[in-house]
Amino acid sequence: MLSEKDLEKFDYSDIMRTLTSIPGVYVLEEDGYGLRPNIGMRGTGQNRSEKVTVMEDGVLAAPAPYAAPSAYYFPTSGRMQSIEVLKGTSSAMYGPRTTGGVVNFLSRQIPQEDLAGKFNLSLGQDGFKKVHAFVGGTGDNISSVVEAYRYQADGFKDINHSDRSTGFIKNDVMAKVKWNADSTADYYQELEVKVKYADEVSDETYMGLTAEDYKNNTYTRYSSSQLDEMTTEHKQLQLNHVIELSERFSLGTSAYYNDFSRNWYKTSKIGGKSLGSGGIELAADFDKNAAAGETLSFDVKANNRSYLAQGIQTVLDADFDAHQVKFGARYHEDEMDRFQWVDKYTLTSNYDVELNAAGIPGTDSNRIDSARSLALFVHDQFSVGGFIINAGLRYEDITVERDDWGKSDVARTGEAKYKKNSVDVVLPSVAFTYSVSEEFLVIGGVQKGFAPPAPGNEDSKNEESINYEFGFRYQDQVLNGEAILFLSDYDNMHGNCTASQNCDESNIGNQYNAGEVSVSGLEIKAGYEFALGSVLLPLDLSYTFTETEFENSFKSDFWGDVNSGDELPYVPEQQFQLTFGVVGDNWRSDLLVRYLGEMRTVAGQGAISTNESIDSRTIVDLAASYDIDNQQTVKFSVDNLLDEEYMASRTHGSIMVGKPRTMTVSYQYSF
Repeated sequence: MLSEKDLEKFDYSDIMRTLTSIPGVYVLEEDGYGLRPNIGMRGTGQNRSEKVTVMEDGVLAAPAPYAAPSAYYFPTSGRMQSIEVLKGTSSAMYGPRTTGGVVNFLSRQIPQEDLAGKFNLSLGQDGFKKVHAFVGGTGDNISSVVEAYRYQADGFKDINHSDRSTGFIKNDVMAKVKWNADSTADYYQELEVKVKYADEVSDETYMGLTAEDYKNNTYTRYSSSQLDEMTTEHKQLQLNHVIELSERFSLGTSAYYNDFSRNWYKTSKIGGKSLGSGGIELAADFDKNAAAGETLSFDVKANNRSYLAQGIQTVLDADFDAHQVKFGARYHEDEMDRFQWVDKYTLTSNYDVELNAAGIPGTDSNRIDSARSLALFVHDQFSVGGFIINAGLRYEDITVERDDWGKSDVARTGEAKYKKNSVDVVLPSVAFTYSVSEEFLVIGGVQKGFAPPAPGNEDSKNEESINYEFGFRYQDQVLNGEAILFLSDYDNMHGNCTASQNCDESNIGNQYNAGEVSVSGLEIKAGYEFALGSVLLPLDLSYTFTETEFENSFKSDFWGDVNSGDELPYVPEQQFQLTFGVVGDNWRSDLLVRYLGEMRTVAGQGAISTNESIDSRTIVDLAASYDIDNQQTVKFSVDNLLDEEYMASRTHGSIMVGKPRTMTVSYQYSF
């Protein structure tokens, strides 16, 4: 769990910077601001966080977690009061993906005071601005809170021969109203209504750099990417009800509705070639060598999609003295509606953009992927001698469907191709905790991991694995630590083809089976706090070691040609983070050192070739704050203090770069 105090140290707006303190969590940077997070756990792969169950306030938050798991929408992490990360057997009650783990964002709780609030203003380099404010309070039977979060930047890249921005603007507004019964009521109840609205405009692209330009012009973009822009809109309604039926039984129910739409208007082809098959090189050459009269054609695809997810879930908590039992059920529906087109442009030798042919909506891709799911679970916690046992059983019945009109026009003429997958699965889990002493615990567990097949592949198998963990935890007044060995033994691993993985257009949305895969590793987390006079010196460490292996040979458009024994791409063998703080009465300073080991970008084994490698890197962040009084605080922070230039990924067929040194100052007023 990352508490409010943990989150306030560095006050990150980038969720990927926030989560690196958790061992076993892997992040793959893309735009430098965390707008499109790529998060994985225990070697699952990070692409669009599709292998992680993402929730907000206990309900599914991805736009279409069953039908289209790639999360192009992600909760605004800077707005959250705390973040819960569950891995291994602790995530077994949740789905649909149970191999990696769960990231559950806990939004602002209603203040317990009559009236309380906060206002935070931040200004930084590259036009960074952030405004975060909330106000709320609690009455006898009615309480509420309203919160707003807006942040933006001009971007740290410059587009060749253009004055267009490479920045973004994001807005997020949330409100809660809660009614509670009198404490003397026969059946105490609470009913909470939560509404949320968010939007984004970001000038982001899939066009990275060639190796030569990465070396010579690190923070540039090619002129043929100047029209690239993502627009999104998200609306959410959530109703939460709790009733205490008796001293032994309580029932909590949530109904939720998520509506998300986005259009990522971005360059898809240069001179008739896709970005990963020569298009990037054409764009780079034209920016350097365009002669009078020359032109360069390029396509800009409107990746226009709308998503809908809705459902109802309930959990009955039962206290049977020796057994603490949870009975849960969830019915969920979601869908993704793709309605895309391509506009064709010409880039002149003066680097002016001219529209040649406007595409007709629906003529690039026109399909609906949908899903229905019924999930049931039971979880029992009980003691046997010195052991605490947690045993669970989850059942899911899932149907995923695809109606594909291909590249028909806006009227959707003709008959759609229909595909359907139905699956039901039983997922057991068991974990134990043994108390050697009050400070020292031995822990372990085993669970069956699962992910459902995609709608478009009738021959696709379930992703299934058996996951093991074993280790210990220690905690006393000044020292805490844990070390956990983990093993995920896949019978079949999925790979989902997306544009972000540089997949060929004809295969985007398809799912591939990798067969047997082994992922194993070690997670270490430790914290120690000691005093030096009146100053506290907290020290926190997290470390992850990971080994991966494909255990069979195959060919796919997602992983390429894979041989048995190859390692998975984009999973570093080692990653490490150390945070050192100095805390006084009304001030504190924290220094964070983050190391990420070398990664291969293509499945393989042995030495990694230069053009298939992401070099290791060490990034240092700094934050310092001073309390002017009980209500006012000022803060100074620096991301990438040493201004390290580094390669973030090659996933788009070219090199994407990390964010350079960025300084920010903040003022906060609380009441």
